[in-house]
Amino acid sequence: MKATSDRTIQVWLVEDNALFSMGVQRVVDSLDGMTCTGRFVSVEKAFAALDQGTPPDVILLDVQLPGLDGIAALATFKRRVPQARVIILTVFDDADKIFRAVCSGASGYILKSSGIDQIGEAIRQVMDGGAPMTPEIARKVLDAFAMIEPAQAGTDDYHLTEREREILRLLADGLVKKEIATALGISVHTVSTHMQRVYDKLHVSTNTGAVAKALRERLI
Repeated sequence: MKATSDRTIQVWLVEDNALFSMGVQRVVDSLDGMTCTGRFVSVEKAFAALDQGTPPDVILLDVQLPGLDGIAALATFKRRVPQARVIILTVFDDADKIFRAVCSGASGYILKSSGIDQIGEAIRQVMDGGAPMTPEIARKVLDAFAMIEPAQAGTDDYHLTEREREILRLLADGLVKKEIATALGISVHTVSTHMQRVYDKLHVSTNTGAVAKALRERLI
């Protein structure tokens, strides 16, 4: 596969299972256009490494870790490396953890049981503006939001344009930027511009955060 750009995608893995971690690193390093430049057994060690070198493009983050858990660490990662996409990589598929991860800014949520061969595709998806989730995980996310009573159902204090709402709806359907551009007959650059305006208006920094807020407040 071709990389999303000429630059190699830098991937970090935060995972305390040594055998699984080595397997993921081997897979990532074997794929064209990406490399695993950091492997850490805890988020604390990953935080320390952020002060010492080039930050990653993508972070694969386990949930159950020694010390601070992965979901609790999401806010710190988003603050310290806002440009990095964080994919939760875990054995947990309960709705509460998935919901908290999405609301905390995770760019994707995949299960270890899906197989490490799918990790490379998930990395490419987030770098292309997608939010990788299995259909089962995506269903649980939608079900969780459906159970929340919005504070102002149907109102829009964010002044979203119809085009911005349209793009949000397509994001919620799982389309990535290139697919949205094709569907709407506009350029990928134009889609990116609209998405950045959506982020600014909704005060979020990720696709999943934007979709989560839009669903929770019935904006789409």
